[in-house]
Amino acid sequence: MNAAPGPGADPRNPPSLIIRLAGWAAALRLDDAPGRVTAHLRSQLLSQLAAARAGYAHPLGARILRAWGGPLQADPGRAARTLAAATICLDYDDTAYAGHLSHSTVNVPLAYARPLRLSGRGLLTAVLAANECAARITAAATLGPFRGQTAGHTHLAGAVAGRLRAEDAPAATWANALGLAFSVPTWTLPRGFFTTDAKLLTAAAPLQTALSACDGAAAGLLGPDDILEHPAGFLDRFADLPLPEEAVAGLGTCWYTETLSYKVHPGSAYTSAAVDCAVELHRDLPGLRPEEVADVLVEGSLFTSGLDRISRRQAVGPDSSVAALNFSLPYNVATALLTGALRPADLAPPAVAEPDRWDLAAKVRTGHDPELSRTALLATAPLGQALRRAGDRAEGWVRAADAEAADALPPSWPPPEEDFRRARKDLGARLTVRLRDGRTLRAERRTAVGAAGNAGGPDHADLARRKFLGCGGPPEAADLVQDLERLGPEEVGRLLDLALGDVGRTHGH
Repeated sequence: MNAAPGPGADPRNPPSLIIRLAGWAAALRLDDAPGRVTAHLRSQLLSQLAAARAGYAHPLGARILRAWGGPLQADPGRAARTLAAATICLDYDDTAYAGHLSHSTVNVPLAYARPLRLSGRGLLTAVLAANECAARITAAATLGPFRGQTAGHTHLAGAVAGRLRAEDAPAATWANALGLAFSVPTWTLPRGFFTTDAKLLTAAAPLQTALSACDGAAAGLLGPDDILEHPAGFLDRFADLPLPEEAVAGLGTCWYTETLSYKVHPGSAYTSAAVDCAVELHRDLPGLRPEEVADVLVEGSLFTSGLDRISRRQAVGPDSSVAALNFSLPYNVATALLTGALRPADLAPPAVAEPDRWDLAAKVRTGHDPELSRTALLATAPLGQALRRAGDRAEGWVRAADAEAADALPPSWPPPEEDFRRARKDLGARLTVRLRDGRTLRAERRTAVGAAGNAGGPDHADLARRKFLGCGGPPEAADLVQDLERLGPEEVGRLLDLALGDVGRTHGH
């Protein structure tokens, strides 16, 4: 599909970013994407269903159900919001370049699947369109103050695109809905996000705004289609280094869905490789006791060390919020060293109250490795593609973030990737455990298990299935997801009942 202006377009007055993106996405069909991309859609959906099950099963999930009801309630907007809260609450969601897409791009099509009688192909098409729109707009602003889960604006695009593609709405409705939604983006404050349950709203709140914008656009309300690139618009306010080209470059050839990374542990992607290392070392340290350990050193990129600095500004302990536990590198690494895993149950009593975990966590320190930063910054995600797009402007932005990392960067940036078949997310870590008996054990990973570009383990379909089954999902539901392109509306409804019917049907409003 061609994103270029039509033959009658005035080259002196090109269409806005939203007009181009909406026109492309409104006409998108599932067959426009290669099979390897649609395979990611199935894994993404199954992994997100696993995250929902884990969230609702956690003690925090009971409060989510009381606040917003269950995921299969009749009101699709409310169902989407409760799903967004449940899937974000344990940081068990998947990531892409750019953004934590699935809280809107999967949850909104899931919530609307039954009311709109979507077939499996219709559901997958809505997720695909939502992924591509949300990731592209997020990428355009990713060199700015908000990335990852703090980028609530991801879900303005994801929810608008997920719903309107499911409804087969015309491009003009898309343009107005996106214009309305991006006129009132959310601004995440770290005080609540990193330390309290306020994190639950970082996807649910913009998602609600986006669905309201869809209602308004369908009723004839008008929004500014130039809101992204206007001098007083979104990118001007939300990006230190705006990259408007990211919103529309390579439409139909560069599939952002293909950059998905899949989490096998609940927690920030910036801690995943360190936890993988701890799981590996646990096998060599059976029955480890905290008193046997002299110290534990985690060396990582500026992403890992930076998150650790933020987390340590607040005391983290057994009574901390789930958000604070998710971001605590010491607690997560100590848990994996002692138990050989990091599971959703480790973020709740009685596990979180075990003194041994906190005794060992007190011995975990973090160091910055400039070479790991260089590798991370050159990878596609979380920033590499944006830095390539920025070109000569990239060094100044990186240097402001971390001078050591900038010193290790190449003298000139390679061009942006033209497709994402070889996309990578290299947030590596090195873990060194020094024991009091004089032994030293070390493990290192360039890429976390499940991250884009990690070819040394199970493929994403296998990881997603294991995750779903590990969260109590029935095998029949996992089988239906793998056969989704052949399912009719009734079978999609059965899939939803199987996957989510035991986590809140009676809690609907």
